[in-house]
Amino acid sequence: MASTQTSRIIPCRHTPFPPASAESPANGKGWAVLRHVGFASFYRHNRSGKRFSVCVRRSYAEPNGLDGPGFTKKSQDGSSSSALEDDQKEGLVLGTQRHEGPAALASFHLIPQSGDAKATDSYTKLPSGQEHATPDTEENILARITFNIIFVAAEVAPYSKTGGLGDVCGSLPIALAARGHRVMVVSPRYLDGGPSDKRFANAVEVGCPTKIYCFGGVQEVSFYHEYRGGVDWVFVDHPSYHRPGTPYGDVFGSFGDNQFRFTLLCHAACEAPLVLPLGGFTYGEKCLFLANDWHAGLVPVLLAAKYRPYGVYKDARSIIVIHNLAHQGVEPAITYNNLGLTPDWYGAVGWVFPTWARTHALDTGEAVNVLKGAIVTADRILTVSQGYSREITTPEGGYGLHELLSSRKTVLNGITNGIDVNDWDPSSDPHISSHYSLIDLSGKVLCKIALQKELGLPVRSDCPLIGFIGRLDFQKGIDMLLSATPELLQDDVQLVMLGSGERQYEDWMRHLESLYPDKYRGWVGFNVPISHRITAGCDILTMPSRFEPCGLNQLYAMRYGTVPVVHRTGGLRDTVENFNPYAQEGTGEGTGWTFSPLSRENLIAALRIAVGTYRDHKSSWEGLMKRGMQRDYSWNNAAVQYEQVFDWAFLDPPYVK
Repeated sequence: MASTQTSRIIPCRHTPFPPASAESPANGKGWAVLRHVGFASFYRHNRSGKRFSVCVRRSYAEPNGLDGPGFTKKSQDGSSSSALEDDQKEGLVLGTQRHEGPAALASFHLIPQSGDAKATDSYTKLPSGQEHATPDTEENILARITFNIIFVAAEVAPYSKTGGLGDVCGSLPIALAARGHRVMVVSPRYLDGGPSDKRFANAVEVGCPTKIYCFGGVQEVSFYHEYRGGVDWVFVDHPSYHRPGTPYGDVFGSFGDNQFRFTLLCHAACEAPLVLPLGGFTYGEKCLFLANDWHAGLVPVLLAAKYRPYGVYKDARSIIVIHNLAHQGVEPAITYNNLGLTPDWYGAVGWVFPTWARTHALDTGEAVNVLKGAIVTADRILTVSQGYSREITTPEGGYGLHELLSSRKTVLNGITNGIDVNDWDPSSDPHISSHYSLIDLSGKVLCKIALQKELGLPVRSDCPLIGFIGRLDFQKGIDMLLSATPELLQDDVQLVMLGSGERQYEDWMRHLESLYPDKYRGWVGFNVPISHRITAGCDILTMPSRFEPCGLNQLYAMRYGTVPVVHRTGGLRDTVENFNPYAQEGTGEGTGWTFSPLSRENLIAALRIAVGTYRDHKSSWEGLMKRGMQRDYSWNNAAVQYEQVFDWAFLDPPYVK
């Protein structure tokens, strides 16, 4: 080595490095190159003895992906100059030849390499969710290793969204692209012949129809593309995606051909980086696939079974992101032949139901479990909160996969979701009647009054207003809340609920509204503007979920100064800090209330404590509101942690059978 000092190995995208020039480390110009299994970092010592590291990335400022006439060098003082110009001054030339092609390097960037012993060891610790990410200045963006990232998801906002999965896959890619990565999102092009089709109006056909073999025949798909927010949004088009309803079903239930529809999506997603010339060139084989939930769970299996044995995607990696383990894509074993896999890969996706779950005496319990296959073959496993990553390794939260997940604990991590802080901003939200901020909270009371007027409730700014927003199903604990409502409304409070789901709960909400016309409103259905107004106008938001992988409504609530009262589970445990009025010399700490175990009595008790604090301890309540609003819920924090997992994914060889 050219120096006795060491430099941390930085896992990076597998890109060809410029050829060694005459001014190489061997010629004493102070440059040393440290290579390890395809990863590289560079460092040098200048005349002042300060150490720098050099990171490499593509530039997308120009259509062909090349940035300016030469390489760009960032120095410690923040100045920037063409490498060709600066090297003439310093007598140093590094990779002055530009390489054409998909994986060419566009720039080198020098940044200080800290020798601080307190620096985070990136191979043993994820950055804490409470730590603030470094602001995305141009210098910080250029100082990171970048990846070619492929998101695969059944829904993405704003094109197709039914819940948190769509929010995540609509926001996280943009956050990662802003940090310098090249990002593609692959999702179906859902059309129903109605006004909602306008959401895909800006997506144009790429012109690369692709034939896919699955379900015993050849299916042809086409691709549509829109470039927005620094992200390549790719939509797979096939007649099976053209029907009324949600991405998963209609009023009669789930679509019977969902296995076919999402198998097709996974095959198409694996082909897209190879065939689509987006921005003038393809993503190529050296990609990182993020498969979201079971709908995309076949992607890691296909990489291992269909591509790597033939030398394709041998340097790619895959991560399965579990948003809800309860949904696993389980189908009868006979459907295995429809997946486009050879018989020797049945063990990866094969599944046997326990005896108690079988339907009759002759039922062998054999089935195909797509999510199980993803857990087996993915290089890393992620959940949407740290708490949920622990829960899914237990019999109570593992839904039959807890033993498998426990066996892969070494590659299992949890990262709490962020939110779109531009869409959810009380100082500029177009859906609310009055704007407010951490500095001036007066507008929140006006939002409360406007909400009471809109819903036909008595206008009382002093009456605690409790809200609920979510699906009306067993997971969300809606039965607990509805059964507790009559007792809660004996107190001087108002309750507003928004959601849709199971018919029995919708009818229950209508019945309660007829019994308590001055205290209760139930809005059956989902309406985005109303959800914003409820979040801004309520004093308290309750979430009695039985399990909650992450949860977003509590994050929206805290950003709007609405205090959450939640069941202590999954992501709710990670994001809501229980109120302690005696901490910080009496000023208190915490952002809400959590309770456990889940019961009707505990829910009522927690809500009554919150209501009592609202009435009798105004200074404590204001502290709760402000501490919640001060938190950083942006996707940038989550993106930093995702980057760390990306590094880890490339440290190990890819999965092979």
